[in-house]
Amino acid sequence: MIRLAVVSGKGGTGKTVVTGAIAHLCNRPRVMVDCDVDAANLELLLHPRILERKDFAGMEAACIDTTQCTACGICSDACRFDAIRVHDGDYAVETGRCEGCGVCRLICPAGAVSMQPRVCGEIFYSETRYGNLVHARLVPGAANSGLLVAEIKKIALSRNGDCDLMLIDGPPGIGCPLISTITGADQVLVVTEPSVSGLHDLERVVQVSRSLRTTVSVVINKHDLNPRISGTIREFCRKEDLVFRGEIPYDESVMEAVRMARPVTEDAVPAAEAIHTIWDDMSHELW
Repeated sequence: MIRLAVVSGKGGTGKTVVTGAIAHLCNRPRVMVDCDVDAANLELLLHPRILERKDFAGMEAACIDTTQCTACGICSDACRFDAIRVHDGDYAVETGRCEGCGVCRLICPAGAVSMQPRVCGEIFYSETRYGNLVHARLVPGAANSGLLVAEIKKIALSRNGDCDLMLIDGPPGIGCPLISTITGADQVLVVTEPSVSGLHDLERVVQVSRSLRTTVSVVINKHDLNPRISGTIREFCRKEDLVFRGEIPYDESVMEAVRMARPVTEDAVPAAEAIHTIWDDMSHELW
Protein backbone atom coordinates (compact mmCIF):
# COMPACT_ATOMS: atom_id res chain seq x y z
CA MET A 1 0.00 0.00 0.00
CA ILE A 2 1.30 3.44 -0.98
CA ARG A 3 0.91 6.02 1.79
CA LEU A 4 0.49 9.56 0.47
CA ALA A 5 0.15 12.42 2.94
CA VAL A 6 -1.15 15.78 1.73
CA VAL A 7 0.08 18.44 4.15
CA SER A 8 0.77 22.14 4.49
CA GLY A 9 2.96 24.23 6.71
CA LYS A 10 0.00 26.45 7.56
CA GLY A 11 -3.76 26.35 7.50
CA GLY A 12 -5.89 27.60 4.63
CA THR A 13 -3.66 26.58 1.74
CA GLY A 14 -6.21 24.18 0.22
CA LYS A 15 -4.79 20.80 1.20
CA THR A 16 -8.22 19.34 2.02
CA VAL A 17 -9.53 20.50 -1.37
CA VAL A 18 -6.60 18.74 -3.04
CA THR A 19 -7.07 15.62 -0.91
CA GLY A 20 -10.77 15.44 -1.73
CA ALA A 21 -9.98 15.87 -5.42
CA ILE A 22 -7.43 13.04 -5.37
CA ALA A 23 -9.95 10.79 -3.59
CA HIS A 24 -12.35 11.51 -6.45
CA LEU A 25 -9.79 11.07 -9.25
CA CYS A 26 -7.96 7.97 -8.01
CA ASN A 27 -9.17 4.83 -9.81
CA ARG A 28 -7.42 2.38 -7.49
CA PRO A 29 -8.75 0.90 -4.21
CA ARG A 30 -8.03 3.47 -1.52
CA VAL A 31 -8.71 4.34 2.07
CA MET A 32 -8.80 7.92 3.29
CA VAL A 33 -7.54 9.10 6.67
CA ASP A 34 -8.19 12.58 8.06
CA CYS A 35 -5.31 13.23 10.42
CA ASP A 36 -6.31 16.81 11.17
CA VAL A 37 -7.98 15.57 14.34
CA ASP A 38 -8.21 19.04 15.89
CA ALA A 39 -10.36 20.31 13.01
CA ALA A 40 -11.26 17.41 10.72
CA ASN A 41 -13.15 18.55 7.62
CA LEU A 42 -12.43 16.04 4.85
CA GLU A 43 -15.78 14.51 5.76
CA LEU A 44 -17.46 17.68 4.51
CA LEU A 45 -16.39 16.81 0.95
CA LEU A 46 -16.77 13.03 1.10
CA HIS A 47 -20.13 12.72 2.91
CA PRO A 48 -19.23 9.62 4.94
CA ARG A 49 -21.75 7.22 6.42
CA ILE A 50 -20.48 6.33 9.87
CA LEU A 51 -20.25 2.57 10.39
CA GLU A 52 -18.52 2.48 13.76
CA ARG A 53 -17.45 4.89 16.44
CA LYS A 54 -15.46 4.46 19.63
CA ASP A 55 -13.93 6.57 22.37
CA PHE A 56 -10.23 7.34 22.31
CA ALA A 57 -8.39 7.32 25.62
CA GLY A 58 -5.10 9.15 25.53
CA MET A 59 -2.68 9.59 28.40
CA GLU A 60 -3.98 8.80 31.87
CA ALA A 61 -5.10 11.41 34.37
CA ALA A 62 -4.74 11.37 38.13
CA CYS A 63 -7.73 10.63 40.34
CA ILE A 64 -7.94 11.10 44.12
CA ASP A 65 -9.97 8.69 46.25
CA THR A 66 -11.49 10.98 48.87
CA THR A 67 -12.17 8.03 51.21
CA GLN A 68 -8.41 7.43 51.51
CA CYS A 69 -7.18 11.02 51.20
CA THR A 70 -5.94 12.55 54.48
CA ALA A 71 -5.96 16.10 53.06
CA CYS A 72 -2.26 16.55 53.79
CA GLY A 73 -1.81 18.73 50.67
CA ILE A 74 1.49 17.16 49.60
CA CYS A 75 0.17 16.31 46.14
CA SER A 76 -1.16 19.84 45.59
CA ASP A 77 2.18 21.40 46.55
CA ALA A 78 4.06 19.04 44.21
CA CYS A 79 1.82 19.49 41.16
CA ARG A 80 3.62 21.77 38.71
CA PHE A 81 0.47 22.15 36.60
CA ASP A 82 -1.76 23.42 39.41
CA ALA A 83 -4.20 20.61 38.62
CA ILE A 84 -5.06 19.66 42.21
CA ARG A 85 -7.53 21.94 43.94
CA VAL A 86 -9.52 21.91 47.19
CA HIS A 87 -13.31 21.81 46.92
CA ASP A 88 -15.34 21.84 50.13
CA GLY A 89 -12.37 20.46 52.03
CA ASP A 90 -11.72 17.62 49.59
CA TYR A 91 -8.74 17.46 47.27
CA ALA A 92 -9.65 16.75 43.62
CA VAL A 93 -7.89 16.71 40.26
CA GLU A 94 -9.01 19.07 37.50
CA THR A 95 -8.64 16.68 34.59
CA GLY A 96 -8.25 19.43 32.03
CA ARG A 97 -5.10 20.66 33.76
CA CYS A 98 -3.58 17.25 34.53
CA GLU A 99 -0.65 16.28 32.31
CA GLY A 100 -0.56 12.68 33.48
CA CYS A 101 2.97 12.83 34.91
CA GLY A 102 2.03 10.68 37.92
CA VAL A 103 4.08 12.61 40.50
CA CYS A 104 1.08 12.93 42.82
CA ARG A 105 0.56 9.18 42.81
CA LEU A 106 4.22 8.54 43.65
CA ILE A 107 4.39 10.92 46.60
CA CYS A 108 0.95 10.42 48.18
CA PRO A 109 1.66 8.93 51.63
CA ALA A 110 -1.89 7.52 51.90
CA GLY A 111 -1.91 5.86 48.47
CA ALA A 112 -5.07 7.78 47.61
CA VAL A 113 -4.05 8.74 44.06
CA SER A 114 -4.41 6.47 41.05
CA MET A 115 -4.00 7.00 37.31
CA GLN A 116 -7.18 6.46 35.29
CA PRO A 117 -7.87 6.36 31.54
CA ARG A 118 -9.00 9.71 30.17
CA VAL A 119 -11.32 9.88 27.16
CA CYS A 120 -10.12 12.75 25.01
CA GLY A 121 -11.59 12.04 21.60
CA GLU A 122 -13.72 9.89 19.35
CA ILE A 123 -12.75 7.72 16.36
CA PHE A 124 -15.04 7.12 13.40
CA TYR A 125 -14.86 4.41 10.75
CA SER A 126 -17.00 5.36 7.77
CA GLU A 127 -17.71 4.55 4.16
CA THR A 128 -17.85 7.01 1.26
CA ARG A 129 -18.38 6.89 -2.50
CA TYR A 130 -14.61 6.67 -2.91
CA GLY A 131 -13.70 4.15 -0.24
CA ASN A 132 -13.54 3.94 3.52
CA LEU A 133 -12.66 6.95 5.64
CA VAL A 134 -11.08 6.86 9.10
CA HIS A 135 -11.45 10.14 10.96
CA ALA A 136 -11.57 11.43 14.51
CA ARG A 137 -12.46 14.36 16.72
CA LEU A 138 -10.34 15.45 19.62
CA VAL A 139 -12.11 16.93 22.64
CA PRO A 140 -11.56 20.72 22.57
CA GLY A 141 -8.47 21.57 24.56
CA ALA A 142 -7.33 17.95 24.84
CA ALA A 143 -3.75 16.94 24.19
CA ASN A 144 -2.48 13.68 22.65
CA SER A 145 -3.40 14.56 19.06
CA GLY A 146 -0.25 12.79 17.89
CA LEU A 147 -1.35 9.58 19.62
CA LEU A 148 -4.80 9.88 18.08
CA VAL A 149 -3.30 10.37 14.61
CA ALA A 150 -1.18 7.24 15.03
CA GLU A 151 -4.24 5.28 16.16
CA ILE A 152 -6.45 6.15 13.18
CA LYS A 153 -3.60 5.40 10.75
CA LYS A 154 -3.19 2.02 12.44
CA ILE A 155 -6.91 1.31 12.05
CA ALA A 156 -6.89 2.29 8.37
CA LEU A 157 -3.94 0.02 7.66
CA SER A 158 -5.20 -2.99 9.60
CA ARG A 159 -8.71 -2.90 8.13
CA ASN A 160 -7.87 -1.91 4.55
CA GLY A 161 -4.68 -3.81 3.85
CA ASP A 162 -5.87 -4.78 0.38
CA CYS A 163 -6.06 -1.16 -0.80
CA ASP A 164 -3.45 0.29 -3.14
CA LEU A 165 -3.45 3.76 -1.58
CA MET A 166 -3.76 5.29 1.87
CA LEU A 167 -4.63 8.93 1.20
CA ILE A 168 -3.99 11.11 4.23
CA ASP A 169 -5.29 14.61 4.81
CA GLY A 170 -2.71 15.98 7.20
CA PRO A 171 -2.84 18.73 9.83
CA PRO A 172 -1.30 22.17 9.34
CA GLY A 173 1.94 23.16 11.04
CA ILE A 174 5.01 21.14 11.98
CA GLY A 175 4.11 19.89 15.45
CA CYS A 176 3.42 16.46 16.88
CA PRO A 177 0.29 15.77 14.76
CA LEU A 178 2.23 16.49 11.56
CA ILE A 179 5.16 14.32 12.63
CA SER A 180 2.80 11.46 13.48
CA THR A 181 1.04 11.93 10.12
CA ILE A 182 4.09 11.73 7.87
CA THR A 183 5.93 9.04 9.84
CA GLY A 184 5.94 5.99 7.59
CA ALA A 185 4.58 7.88 4.57
CA ASP A 186 5.97 6.97 1.15
CA GLN A 187 5.47 10.46 -0.16
CA VAL A 188 4.45 13.85 1.20
CA LEU A 189 2.68 16.33 -1.06
CA VAL A 190 3.02 19.84 0.35
CA VAL A 191 0.33 22.29 -0.74
CA THR A 192 1.61 25.84 -0.39
CA GLU A 193 0.46 29.30 -1.42
CA PRO A 194 2.32 32.27 -2.95
CA SER A 195 2.80 34.36 0.18
CA VAL A 196 5.69 35.15 2.47
CA SER A 197 4.19 33.02 5.24
CA GLY A 198 3.43 30.25 2.74
CA LEU A 199 7.06 30.09 1.63
CA HIS A 200 8.35 30.24 5.20
CA ASP A 201 6.10 27.40 6.34
CA LEU A 202 6.95 25.37 3.24
CA GLU A 203 10.61 25.55 4.22
CA ARG A 204 9.78 24.33 7.74
CA VAL A 205 7.58 21.40 6.68
CA VAL A 206 10.18 20.29 4.11
CA GLN A 207 12.84 20.27 6.83
CA VAL A 208 10.66 18.15 9.12
CA SER A 209 9.72 15.74 6.32
CA ARG A 210 13.33 15.24 5.31
CA SER A 211 14.33 14.53 8.89
CA LEU A 212 11.92 11.59 8.69
CA ARG A 213 13.40 10.47 5.36
CA THR A 214 10.19 11.03 3.42
CA THR A 215 10.06 11.95 -0.26
CA VAL A 216 8.63 15.45 -0.67
CA SER A 217 6.90 17.10 -3.62
CA VAL A 218 5.31 20.53 -3.86
CA VAL A 219 2.28 22.14 -5.49
CA ILE A 220 1.41 25.85 -5.43
CA ASN A 221 -2.26 26.65 -4.95
CA LYS A 222 -3.62 29.98 -6.28
CA HIS A 223 -0.23 30.54 -7.91
CA ASP A 224 -1.40 33.44 -10.07
CA LEU A 225 -2.27 35.66 -7.09
CA ASN A 226 1.41 36.48 -6.62
CA PRO A 227 3.56 35.40 -9.59
CA ARG A 228 6.73 36.80 -8.00
CA ILE A 229 6.55 34.63 -4.89
CA SER A 230 5.38 31.68 -6.98
CA GLY A 231 8.63 32.07 -8.89
CA THR A 232 10.55 32.18 -5.60
CA ILE A 233 8.88 28.95 -4.49
CA ARG A 234 9.78 27.24 -7.78
CA GLU A 235 13.37 28.39 -7.35
CA PHE A 236 13.39 27.07 -3.76
CA CYS A 237 12.21 23.69 -5.03
CA ARG A 238 14.96 23.67 -7.66
CA LYS A 239 17.70 24.54 -5.16
CA GLU A 240 16.44 21.99 -2.63
CA ASP A 241 16.03 19.29 -5.30
CA LEU A 242 12.31 18.93 -4.55
CA VAL A 243 9.85 17.52 -7.06
CA PHE A 244 7.69 20.41 -8.25
CA ARG A 245 4.31 18.92 -9.17
CA GLY A 246 2.69 21.99 -10.64
CA GLU A 247 0.42 24.92 -9.99
CA ILE A 248 -3.30 25.40 -9.38
CA PRO A 249 -4.82 28.73 -10.49
CA TYR A 250 -7.09 30.86 -8.37
CA ASP A 251 -10.58 29.73 -9.28
CA GLU A 252 -13.80 30.92 -7.65
CA SER A 253 -15.33 27.59 -8.65
CA VAL A 254 -13.31 25.99 -5.84
CA MET A 255 -15.21 27.94 -3.20
CA GLU A 256 -18.47 27.11 -4.93
CA ALA A 257 -17.59 23.39 -4.81
CA VAL A 258 -16.68 23.71 -1.12
CA ARG A 259 -20.00 25.45 -0.39
CA MET A 260 -21.76 22.63 -2.22
CA ALA A 261 -19.67 20.09 -0.21
CA ARG A 262 -18.22 18.20 -3.17
CA PRO A 263 -14.75 17.65 -4.70
CA VAL A 264 -13.89 20.41 -7.16
CA THR A 265 -12.88 17.81 -9.74
CA GLU A 266 -16.53 16.90 -10.25
CA ASP A 267 -16.72 20.05 -12.41
CA ALA A 268 -14.76 20.97 -15.55
CA VAL A 269 -13.12 24.11 -14.19
CA PRO A 270 -9.51 25.41 -14.43
CA ALA A 271 -8.55 24.36 -10.88
CA ALA A 272 -9.94 20.86 -11.47
CA GLU A 273 -7.99 20.51 -14.72
CA ALA A 274 -4.78 21.52 -12.94
CA ILE A 275 -5.33 19.01 -10.13
CA HIS A 276 -6.14 16.33 -12.70
CA THR A 277 -2.79 16.96 -14.42
CA ILE A 278 -0.94 16.89 -11.08
CA TRP A 279 -2.56 13.60 -10.07
CA ASP A 280 -1.88 11.99 -13.46
CA ASP A 281 1.79 12.84 -12.98
CA MET A 282 1.87 11.50 -9.44
CA SER A 283 -0.07 8.31 -10.11
CA HIS A 284 2.25 7.29 -12.94
CA GLU A 285 5.17 7.69 -10.52
CA LEU A 286 3.53 5.92 -7.58
CA TRP A 287 2.55 2.81 -9.57
